[in-house]
Amino acid sequence: MAHILVADDDDLLGELVRFKLEAAGHDVTIRQDGASALEAARQGDVDLLVLDAMMPVMSGADVLRIVTEELPGIPVVMLTSRKGQADVMAALTSGARDYLTKPFIPDELVVRVNAILKSTQAVR
Repeated sequence: MAHILVADDDDLLGELVRFKLEAAGHDVTIRQDGASALEAARQGDVDLLVLDAMMPVMSGADVLRIVTEELPGIPVVMLTSRKGQADVMAALTSGARDYLTKPFIPDELVVRVNAILKSTQAVR
């Protein structure tokens, strides 16, 4: 079981992601803005961050940049409606481990999260 932080300002989407990840055996915390997500990540005990690009207070791009610099052990999966090639390339170049666009297949997110968690545990 991993502790996954989900940062998304869409209540329904956050609850869907929580439901799917908890059904897969994970503990999930949801934050609805970038600043509170960053604060939660800094408090520790986060194994993976699912991050939206467009959030209030602080953008997902800023959160990704800071998490990658300060907390390199936390893999980040971008889950966003931004589909442009430049957005995808910028996120992956900035350190995101994966990038899914909305609308998405919830079970695919779970499989990708589990694969990333498995690969990071193998490295530790």
